[in-house]
Amino acid sequence: MTIIQSAVSGLVQGLGEFLPISSSAHLILTPWFFNWKDPGLGFDVALHWGTLLAVLVYFRNDVWLLIKGFWHSLFKSSRNLQGNIYQKLSWLLIIASVPGALIGKLLESKAETIFRNPLLIAVTLSAFGLVIWWVDWVGAKEKNLDRIKWTDALWVGLSQALAIIPGVSRSGSTMASGMFLGFKREDAARFSFLMSIPIIFGAGLANVQNFHTGVTTMELVVGFVSAAIFGFLSIKYLLRYLSKHGFKIFVWYRLALTVAILVVYFIRK
Repeated sequence: MTIIQSAVSGLVQGLGEFLPISSSAHLILTPWFFNWKDPGLGFDVALHWGTLLAVLVYFRNDVWLLIKGFWHSLFKSSRNLQGNIYQKLSWLLIIASVPGALIGKLLESKAETIFRNPLLIAVTLSAFGLVIWWVDWVGAKEKNLDRIKWTDALWVGLSQALAIIPGVSRSGSTMASGMFLGFKREDAARFSFLMSIPIIFGAGLANVQNFHTGVTTMELVVGFVSAAIFGFLSIKYLLRYLSKHGFKIFVWYRLALTVAILVVYFIRK
């Protein structure tokens, strides 16, 4: 891998983590399309920590209030789970993170092998793109985040667990499930971005010993910084976009990418 390749990989991860297009699929497809050496899952997870930094910086005020809310919720004298949205959200984010952590651990070996198959990615990109389009069409999109319940959080958490399969998209599946439950697009996106914090942090800790596999320190740093910068920008502009528009543009992109994968795959055969 070169410095340019690591920077491009960081850009792909930064945009793909928060746009509903699947960053994991793009991290596999980018070296596949350009015949680069695939650095593997360890480097991919390191790039995810770049986007973790992006979400922590963008939502720094919310993160601080969530930490304070969680701390106060531990004591009876200051506990107010129904009246304080940050106390409530801190626990719901924990609930939402459990399914993804468990299923991710169970399917960890598959993530390094069969889940990195371009044909599988073509299927999941198109199929879940159509799911996102359908949910965006039928969802009520009326509720604000302060109306979220623990059952909503669990449902969104279960949808996040599907994102272990490249092409599903963690942000896409969680935003779609949020809209299916009646939440507004931007509120579903906000919860999706906040719940990425524990799952990305946990996945990084589990794979930190593999970050350097196949790459140099400089390539790792460049990829990390690139992912952080473009991750921040994608959060900022996606939230602005979703306040006025739907997901149709991302669905068309996923379908176009599916066609490109199939064309390249069968040409090479």
